[in-house]
Amino acid sequence: MLLLTVSASVTDQITEAFRDPAILAGIPLALLGAIFMSFGAQYQYRGVQKVEKVTGRSGGNGLDRNHLLNLLRRPSWLAGTIMLGLAIVCQLAALSVAPLIVVQPLGAVSLVITTLLNARISGHRPTRQSIRSIVAAVGGIFIFVTIAAFFATERPVTQAQLLIILGLLAVTIVIFAVLWLVFRKHGLALFYIVASGVLYGFVATLAKVVLSRIRDQNFDWLTLLCVVALLAAVAVGAYFVQTAYSLGPPDLVIAGLTVIDPIVAVAIGLVVLQEAETAPLWAFIGFGIAGALAIYGVISLARNHPQVISDSLELPFTRASSSDDSSDDGQKSSS
Repeated sequence: MLLLTVSASVTDQITEAFRDPAILAGIPLALLGAIFMSFGAQYQYRGVQKVEKVTGRSGGNGLDRNHLLNLLRRPSWLAGTIMLGLAIVCQLAALSVAPLIVVQPLGAVSLVITTLLNARISGHRPTRQSIRSIVAAVGGIFIFVTIAAFFATERPVTQAQLLIILGLLAVTIVIFAVLWLVFRKHGLALFYIVASGVLYGFVATLAKVVLSRIRDQNFDWLTLLCVVALLAAVAVGAYFVQTAYSLGPPDLVIAGLTVIDPIVAVAIGLVVLQEAETAPLWAFIGFGIAGALAIYGVISLARNHPQVISDSLELPFTRASSSDDSSDDGQKSSS
């Protein structure tokens, strides 16, 4: 009986969600944005790699001024930037007509496309472990956002809630800035991926808020502050993404963005905006399990990605046995 009641409730909510034809227009826009993101990531990655080869300097410790200037001269990086700009336009257009919880999970399609593109270009075919990681990441995020879609309700964002979001963003940027100073010499791709994903989660939320306030003709000082905060988050997040390209393959970077970004955006909606007050306890348990599965997929992909493993095997290092053999040879020759 309980199962029938839940099934009927889910059917009613799906019907209600797609009753507005504008929402159906938002889906192809989001999918088109995912395609642009996939190709844009591949071209930007190629541009970063070429700049490193030309300059002979790695950007793993953080891109400096010379790296950024050289990137502006690379046609491949500029083409990727234009494509990512088109992806943002498509996503904003989708957000203007469809709910955040419908638009954000569709970005996971770009992970599949980028994986296929990178495998074809780099020659590193996905392994079973990497495929399982991708399935876990994409599956986790779809489960996470699907549960949210059944219980989340869009409400007008109050001034107090918006100030909380802006405060959280300011604290987040400060924390990542401190961590960047600590970890920049270690060249951890996962740090840059997580940092950019979290920041872009705030970007998606603020973009939705700004679009709603503009549509309601409520362009006041707080809306302007949101625009400034949004641009700041985009700039810092973009810097982290470009640094991540110097440390890992593009599909790994996209995996972090398409998984962490929607989790953060939906989490803000659940906790700050209280868009799931009527959700039962099992829904929040499902959020935790699905989120953990998605994050596990990203971490597992970072460890088992075939290109990461191949690059690590090609790093020059001194074998202990070789050094011992050379010392033994030296002793023999001296004797």
